[in-house]
Amino acid sequence: MARRPAAPAAYGEEFSFVSPLVKYLLFFFNMLFWVISMVMVAVGVYARLMKHAEAALACLAVDPAILLIVVGVLMFLLTFCGCIGSLRENICLLQTFSLCLTVVFLLQLAAGILGFVFSDQARGKVSEIINNAIVHYRDDLDLQNLIDFGQQKFSCCGGISYKDWSQNMYFSCSEDNPSRERCSVPYSCCLPTPNQAVINTMCGQSMQALNYLEASKVIYTNGCIDKLVNWIHSNLFLLGGVALGLAIPQLVGILLSQILVSQIKDQIKLQLYNQQHRADPWY
Repeated sequence: MARRPAAPAAYGEEFSFVSPLVKYLLFFFNMLFWVISMVMVAVGVYARLMKHAEAALACLAVDPAILLIVVGVLMFLLTFCGCIGSLRENICLLQTFSLCLTVVFLLQLAAGILGFVFSDQARGKVSEIINNAIVHYRDDLDLQNLIDFGQQKFSCCGGISYKDWSQNMYFSCSEDNPSRERCSVPYSCCLPTPNQAVINTMCGQSMQALNYLEASKVIYTNGCIDKLVNWIHSNLFLLGGVALGLAIPQLVGILLSQILVSQIKDQIKLQLYNQQHRADPWY
């Protein structure tokens, strides 16, 4: 008995499950961050090349330029997968993009939760980073500017107190220190002077040799760690908004990539059906 012909296909030959809106929205979404990543890498590489080689290697672990390069390269590779995957409708690249973006999102979420739950350990790690930065203060101009900005912004000096600057070989109070900055602190520790036309970079001279009461008349004596913790507690809504602003693009990228992958798979099934139908009209 001859088989009955199957019902005609519900979709014509020109029909496509892949939505141009989803496809090109994901493409331009990744293209934007791809360009940003290239700018980050370029700025980071330029900053590294402008530094003295020995000084750059001495403070490699705390170099802001290295962080900029690493983040830029990772973002470049990730958005490359998203750009090419969406443009070429490549399921492998899109799945890689979605998986990596999901891992990044979960790591950020885990870091936030762990930082909140283990706040004491997080405080200890921050203290370690700040002390390491103090040690390499004179080795890296970018790091020096970052520390000066932080001390002026939070009206603080050192990690726990202004005496932490003795950890730096130039500011150390040891008797065998030949530096002219012996027992001093950076100018960014000094109290602001009203209507000051020229910054007095020597205002922190010999401040570590003074007690807290005497030093507090000239410089900030409180450390930056407590100031930073208090600022975080006072700006939780702001930090939450920043975290949300970082999370939304990631979630949008994951959602769009998964939608596009699903559409591509449906399109592949349709093409296979059409090929089989043309080869065997009774299929």
